[in-house]
Amino acid sequence: MSDLISGVDNMSVTEAKSGGNDAGRLAEVKAWLASQFDAAGKDVPEFEYTPRSIAHLYNLASASQAKTQAANIVANDFRQKAVEYRAQAARIREILENVGLAQESLPSNVVSSAQVLANVANFLNIRDTELSSFLVAMGDLSLRKTGVEEKRAKVQKESKILLDYTRKAIARLTYLKRTLAQLEDDVPPCEAQMENWKTNLAVMASKERQYLQQYSNYKALLNRVGYTQDISHGMLVEMAEHRQDLEKKTKPIMDTLRSYQDLPPDKALATLAIEDKKRQYAAAEKYLEDVLQSALATTD
Repeated sequence: MSDLISGVDNMSVTEAKSGGNDAGRLAEVKAWLASQFDAAGKDVPEFEYTPRSIAHLYNLASASQAKTQAANIVANDFRQKAVEYRAQAARIREILENVGLAQESLPSNVVSSAQVLANVANFLNIRDTELSSFLVAMGDLSLRKTGVEEKRAKVQKESKILLDYTRKAIARLTYLKRTLAQLEDDVPPCEAQMENWKTNLAVMASKERQYLQQYSNYKALLNRVGYTQDISHGMLVEMAEHRQDLEKKTKPIMDTLRSYQDLPPDKALATLAIEDKKRQYAAAEKYLEDVLQSALATTD
């Protein structure tokens, strides 16, 4: 069969070399096809002979003829051996008959024992019934039995390991199935939570856009009203503290002026007092203005 396959694989090479002897090959192919179909009792079917088909069939015919020739050689060898074995059997039978050991003259138990001995020899694949041959065959059989037992023990060990692996794999598969079922059960709540998060995210994104728009509007409004970094909460708090400090300082003066309203009318004294209070009030205003200018300068 391998020759046939190799012949088919080398078909292209055969085609390249078959330019000059296509006619001879065609004749050989037709003769081979006729012999094969005649042996089967059928006629050769009609088909077109192309260079490719001729080369393919020629390779098949060559391989078939080679195999047939080899089979004939083996068959002739077997026939020759059969003839020799039959001649040897006839000579042995004649010898046994001459010494009175023919099969017909032997007891039945002897015949059965000889048959058992022959069967054992055939089973042990030995060609004679010598004790040494039986011992050698039994030793070889024992060695093969030991080898088989060793292989069996090895296979049993491997089978045990594979069985252990199979059990672990089944346990792992069961665990994975249980985990998968648990995950499948957790999918709906997680999906609901994800939808809630998506909704919240959309709301937060909308709020973010709204706050950014409001921030832009407030920033534009502050730019329109002239807001600067100097007008900050800290600066206003500092100015309010200075104002409270000045109010504490001017309060006694205001109280004194209010007390002067209760004095008897004396125009000269009242004029002097008023002028004095005006100077003090002007000094306080000047002090307040100096403090504010100092605070503004410090901020710059």
